[in-house]
Amino acid sequence: MNPYRKDFPIFQGNDVIYFDNAATAQRPYQVMEAMREFNDSCNANPLRGLYEWSVLATERYEAARHTAAQFIGAKNDSEIIFTRNTTESLNLVAYSYGLSKLGEGDEIVISIMEHHSNILPWQMVSRNTGAKLVYLYPQQDGTFTDEELEEKITDRAKIVSIGHVSNVMGVTNPVRKIADLAHAHGAVMVVDGAQSTPHIPVNVEELGADFFAFSGHKLMGPMGIGVLYGRQELLEEMPPFLTGGEMIEYVTQYDATYAEVPAKFEAGTVNATGAVGLAEAIRYLEGVGFDTVTETEKRLTRRLMEGLRTIPEVTLYGSEDPDKHSGIVTFNIEGCHPHDVATVLDTEHIDIRAGHHCAQPLMKFLGAGSTARASLYFYNTESEVDRFVEAIGKVRHWLGY
Repeated sequence: MNPYRKDFPIFQGNDVIYFDNAATAQRPYQVMEAMREFNDSCNANPLRGLYEWSVLATERYEAARHTAAQFIGAKNDSEIIFTRNTTESLNLVAYSYGLSKLGEGDEIVISIMEHHSNILPWQMVSRNTGAKLVYLYPQQDGTFTDEELEEKITDRAKIVSIGHVSNVMGVTNPVRKIADLAHAHGAVMVVDGAQSTPHIPVNVEELGADFFAFSGHKLMGPMGIGVLYGRQELLEEMPPFLTGGEMIEYVTQYDATYAEVPAKFEAGTVNATGAVGLAEAIRYLEGVGFDTVTETEKRLTRRLMEGLRTIPEVTLYGSEDPDKHSGIVTFNIEGCHPHDVATVLDTEHIDIRAGHHCAQPLMKFLGAGSTARASLYFYNTESEVDRFVEAIGKVRHWLGY
């Protein structure tokens, strides 16, 4: 029996198999309790009031920033900007850094595997600055050749933005190698860490990331809280993304001076409860340990892929090596639309994701309009995998084949 199941209230008293962890991970009691305790003891605006509740709220909010900084190896707490999610973090970089730094003739290099959150902001920058968007194309298993990287990342590149782990292929990209190449050509390295931070240790210094974004809800924290890491010197150069309360130093009728980083990028009342929940989720994840997370995911992924390979009508995408899937298994069943597959599985209390996974360019590259995706986490079990594989084997029959 998985020893961590008891910590998750949503799993108690039902037989639901939750295999959509790449979208949102479930929350343990500890995270919910930390948020409840914050609201019960110091629900007040951080950073503004001089009374006890506000001071305590400020201390808890900044302690959460410190926890996030330590979690990803940032040098300074001030390099951590709290946002709503990875999407907002990447948009902040695009609007504040991209629009102010790029121009005609510059290039932005991304991969065809990117989530839409790491495509659309750069399309916007390209349209507004005249910079060219350049795509990296992987091999069928999701890996890049050295030739592809060296051909696409040149002296014209000013920004290289890559997902650390693909939300469809599950492949872990060689961020350090790409960052070294980007820096050699004078470009900054932006990393979408939404799919990596819940599963593998991250150190932004070791990765060579100039910017790194992740979301709380994918690592057992609440929705509506995310993090953008940025190197201090870059953040200080950038204009604010949003303006309004709390991000200012002084305002006159016609002008304003802005607060120092990180406050410059945190306009308005902040999501202090979310930050506290995120910090508790990080502590819980660190208590479980990445060794446990990785070992469990590899074991379950191997069992899942081996089971699916016994069904002739199933097509798997990505590497043939289960260890290179980060708990993500994307597949199709011959003659069955992924939406029908997901609907049928739902009647069996099995939750998966079906569609284009906010990665339509990748779907076109793979020659699939949409796919089904099962994504695992350390609280899933072998019996759930076995029940899932058994259900997949019956889908075509249930759909009338």
